[in-house]
Amino acid sequence: MSGSNFVDYVKIFCRSGKGGAGSKHLYRDKLTQKGGPDGGDGGRGGHIILRGNKNHWTLIHLKYARHIHAGDGEGGSLSRSFGKEGEDKIIDVPCGTVVYDAETGDFLCDITNDGEEVVLIKGGRGGQGNWHFRTATNQTPRFAQPGESSIEKTVILQLKVLADVGLVGFPNAGKSTLLSVVSAAKPEIADYPFTTLVPNLGIVSYRDGKSFVMADIPGIIEGASEGKGLGLRFLRHIERNSILLFMIPVDSENIKKEFDILLNELQIYNPELTTKQRILAITKSDMLDNELIEEVKKELPENVQTVFISSVSGLGITELKDLIWEEINKESNKIIEISHSPMQLSEPEINPDDDYDDDETEDFPYEEEDDDDDISKYRGIGWDDL
Repeated sequence: MSGSNFVDYVKIFCRSGKGGAGSKHLYRDKLTQKGGPDGGDGGRGGHIILRGNKNHWTLIHLKYARHIHAGDGEGGSLSRSFGKEGEDKIIDVPCGTVVYDAETGDFLCDITNDGEEVVLIKGGRGGQGNWHFRTATNQTPRFAQPGESSIEKTVILQLKVLADVGLVGFPNAGKSTLLSVVSAAKPEIADYPFTTLVPNLGIVSYRDGKSFVMADIPGIIEGASEGKGLGLRFLRHIERNSILLFMIPVDSENIKKEFDILLNELQIYNPELTTKQRILAITKSDMLDNELIEEVKKELPENVQTVFISSVSGLGITELKDLIWEEINKESNKIIEISHSPMQLSEPEINPDDDYDDDETEDFPYEEEDDDDDISKYRGIGWDDL
């Protein structure tokens, strides 16, 4: 997947449809002069709906379509005819999309299954026609409810890819090489740090036609939580993974120290990540013989399942697949529900050197509200009974 085509964050402006106004029509024909009220109800406004689509892998289709409006409902008419409902606007998103309020950062919803639909913003209800307001003392009401106003909201869509195992490691730890060996994925591989700039997914074939999904994210370094390197921007892509595969080269100065650094960065980003099942893969092990491997085992972290592998020679690859398959099928490692913390929204910095007068205000043209759009006088009737 091309890096320029991988979009996992978009901000879009959504507006639902306005409800149609109820009709004030009074029945008349050549034989009836005072037939009474027969105004119909207005149609509801269109909803903004999110729908999971397994054929989408990124949010690139929303990158240049950031204003999404649903249709308005039509007004009611004579003979108690209902107005046409506004057209719903359906937004197809990849499975694993999480939605936040762009103003407050609050979590709104997430889409995890193909075909799953969530009403993000409801359309305004249609106003009731004057037929609903006839009484014994007011048999010809000449008023009707206006439709409810539309709702506007700016939301942030974030993609958190769905995978069974996530690869965690420093740059040049061999993550992309492993993914290219065990799957058909073709990530960029080079001998310099931060070759991987976007997450890559690969489907790993297992025995008897079985398979699992592996996610490779850009390498993290010490201090990533403070913004060093690529920061922790892509760590959200392993929040939904069942297990984490830590990858550390065998020629590292201190394997245990590097493992602790990676674990600490995950702890700072999201403490829930440290509760996932962990497997440690010691990469580039084709450089060692059996005697040196036994020496390295003495310096490994405790209480972590460890496998010595080499993506070039194939050493330990089968054993690693077996271990991953065993762990992802344990009930204790299956993700039932994931909690999403509110998004931290950065506030614009104010330069103290800039002149700013609190009393300065911009003049905006004032428009009087139309009395027909004032629905406060209808409180207690109609909608409140529904």
